[in-house]
Formats: sequence, C-alpha cells, structure tokens
Amino acid sequence: MNTQTASLERRHKAVLMLCEGAVMIALAEILSLISLFRLPQDGSVDLGMLPIFVFCMRWGFAQSFLVSLAHGVLQVFLGNALSWGWQSILFDYVVAYTVLCVASLFRNLKGGFYLGVTVGCALRFLTHFLTGVTLWASGMPDTFFGLTMTSPALYSALYNGSYMVIDWIAILIVGYLLTLTPMKKYLRPYGKA
Repeated sequence: MNTQTASLERRHKAVLMLCEGAVMIALAEILSLISLFRLPQDGSVDLGMLPIFVFCMRWGFAQSFLVSLAHGVLQVFLGNALSWGWQSILFDYVVAYTVLCVASLFRNLKGGFYLGVTVGCALRFLTHFLTGVTLWASGMPDTFFGLTMTSPALYSALYNGSYMVIDWIAILIVGYLLTLTPMKKYLRPYGKA
C-alpha cells in the first residue's frame, strides 16, 4: 500500500467517524425526547443512551469522549434540563453523559457491548447519585415510593435508580435485539467483521 492510498484511507475513516458521530448524537437527542416516563425533578426512561453506546463500540475512547460530551452538553439545551445552579448542570448533564465513553474501553472484549453498557450506566448512576446526595438533598421529600425519607443517600439511590435501572435493562434488551439483525455489525469496532 503506498502512502497516497494510506492517506486516503485515513481520511475516509475520519470522515466516516465524524458522520457516524453526528448521526448518533442526533439520534440520541431524538430518542431522549421520547420518554416512557419522566420524574418531577428530571430523569426519564428513554433509549437516548443507546446510540452513544453503539458509537462507543465502533470507535475508540477519544472519539467516544467527544461524542458523549457533545451529547451531555446538548442535553442541557435540548432535554428540558432542570438544575439547581451550574454545579447541577455540570454534574447531572455534562459529566453524567460524558462518562458513557468508558464503554468504549470494553469494545474489543467478547460481550463488550453488554459490559460497556453496564459500566457506562453504573458510572452515570453514580454521578447522579453523588449529585443527588450533595446538591439535591435539600429538595428531598418527606416520603418517596411510600417510604419515609430520612437519608439523602437513600432518596438519591431510589430516585436515580428508579429510571437508570430501567434505562440500563432496556438498552441491553434493544442491543441484544440488534444482534439478531444486520445492524449487529455496528456493535463491533470499525473494521472488524
């Protein structure tokens, strides 16, 4: 392979990655607006993270970091963001969605999609949980799910877990269903058959 052909291949791969990133971000934003239910202080069950995880499986960490970050920033502006100051915007949106890029670290492993989704969702939950304990504690209701709330940690775990666990399971199920279709090639790293 000569240098001109190699250069053309690198540019083609870069353009493909940029186009896929743009499409996945747009699809994530659309899916985020279609929620099964939305909690009063934000948090909803939707499939918005699925396209981000698909991108993470196809491309590397750096590319996934940028796409996840862009998705997090767009969630602030397009996702009916509810916040209590800049700290909430930073951690409940930007950081919480950016950590999804960690899924890309599992892309070369057997079952990497499922492991990556699980770790990504767990990190997003952890971010929301910590924000709930520190920033949202003052808005804790007296009762939640029929339980008396005396601990911000319990409230944050229940509140954030109530939608994050469902999101996680739904994405695993839809991801599995994608493996039964020709779309399964998009759950593997780019260039792998």
